[in-house]
Amino acid sequence: MMRFAVFRREVKSLIRVNGREHEYIKDMTIEELIVALEYNSVRIAVEYMGRILPRSEYGRVVIADGDCVEIVCFMGGG
Repeated sequence: MMRFAVFRREVKSLIRVNGREHEYIKDMTIEELIVALEYNSVRIAVEYMGRILPRSEYGRVVIADGDCVEIVCFMGGG
């Protein structure tokens, strides 16, 4: 289980990110989660509770206890 030490707010409970349980910080947004997990926000898509989030919502959507988040990274190649 990963702790998000970057943030100094109270740890609340658990969420599922890509099928794994993670502790999250109270009032953490999707945007803060992306930063804490060190994803490049330009090359990802986020599904939150079964729906794809537009990038414009990353900073507004606040994570709640038991939420499910899927983060998909786009890769180049040939």
